[in-house]
Amino acid sequence: MKDHSQPNQKIDAMNKKTPTIPASQLPFNSPSWVLKLTIGLIGMFAFLQVYSIQAILPVLMMDLSASEVQAGMVVGATVLAIAIMSPFLGMLSDAVGRKSFIVGALLFLAIPTALIAQSPSIGWMGMWRFLQGLSVPGITVVTIAYIGEEFEGRALTELMSFYVSGSVLGGFMGRFLLGHLHEMIGWRYGYYVMAGMTLIGALWVIKMLPSSHHFVANPNFRSAIQTLGEHVTNRYVVTACLLGACVLFSLVGCFTFINLHLAKSPYELSTGALANIFAVYLIGVIITPLSTKLLRRFGSARTVRVAVLVSMAGVLLTLVTPLWGIIIGLAVMSSGVFITQSATISYIAVNVKKGRSLASGLYYMGYYAGGTLGAWLGGLVYARGQWSLTVCLLLFVQVLALLMASFGMIKTKSPAP
Repeated sequence: MKDHSQPNQKIDAMNKKTPTIPASQLPFNSPSWVLKLTIGLIGMFAFLQVYSIQAILPVLMMDLSASEVQAGMVVGATVLAIAIMSPFLGMLSDAVGRKSFIVGALLFLAIPTALIAQSPSIGWMGMWRFLQGLSVPGITVVTIAYIGEEFEGRALTELMSFYVSGSVLGGFMGRFLLGHLHEMIGWRYGYYVMAGMTLIGALWVIKMLPSSHHFVANPNFRSAIQTLGEHVTNRYVVTACLLGACVLFSLVGCFTFINLHLAKSPYELSTGALANIFAVYLIGVIITPLSTKLLRRFGSARTVRVAVLVSMAGVLLTLVTPLWGIIIGLAVMSSGVFITQSATISYIAVNVKKGRSLASGLYYMGYYAGGTLGAWLGGLVYARGQWSLTVCLLLFVQVLALLMASFGMIKTKSPAP
């Protein structure tokens, strides 16, 4: 009997040729543009709220009398919740189902998003942000499991590419929309708009996402716990988790506190201008497919080393005075981060044969835990030495990543296409 306790069976399915579900069983002869759009929208709405607050941090510090450390922890609250829940929601979904879980998580996400608008203090906002994060893995992890179970071959790869593109777009759109909504109607009403968008997304998924055909409830928690014990002593998994932590530490630390830097003299950028700068985040749409070629030629270990060096160069560029130089630095830095993340995930996929979904969950736990630390430590350091000392912290973490890639990763090559 096929084991449905592993959400990421998609990795094994990649080697097959034909869709599992006959086209006649799905609406619009799936995978049609409607289904692709739906999967992309799920990815977008999952990440729409995660980093949206970064664009309005300077305003929040004034409106809610918050310090740099408190502002950083509000960013990190959502990331922390995602880190805590990532390894477990896939297992819970194995017992409950896929589509209902995704819809329920989207509906739940809209509630704390609306409540953020009522926040009387930075502490209350942090609590609502934490609740947002609890629902995000219920969308992301379960959607990946749904795609892996229901599709194979080309259909699977196409839908996964739309999901990843939607996720990157959501990370950008959250920052972009909230920054401009604040200038038009204020950030409190802006969050009401964001909550309404999430509700619309949930309704779209209810109507357009086909129900599961191959899901079989299998709450095999004992086996999952045994596999968990094996993973925490697995060199491949541990190295990937530590690298993932360094990756998001750098990304969150950089893109959170560069806003405070650019809101001050001599730049004094508005929330709308800060939101526009996050367009460099869209480089992930281009970089992620290109990184596949690097992985095939050089393997994960070499690719990570080069990508970390590129990211370090980008961080150093943000120390220049001209705004255009800082923007180039952010683009270079984020490029290195996206390549590192892609290579690290590939490293797990190639080298971990058992319990891949749980290994991926542990990776994301480490990844988002690193983001939480980046928000917290970044706030402490920025409060002491502004942006220049923050850059030193980011470089220190990236040196750690470089050491892990050089001495921790076993030099294996990705399989040929």
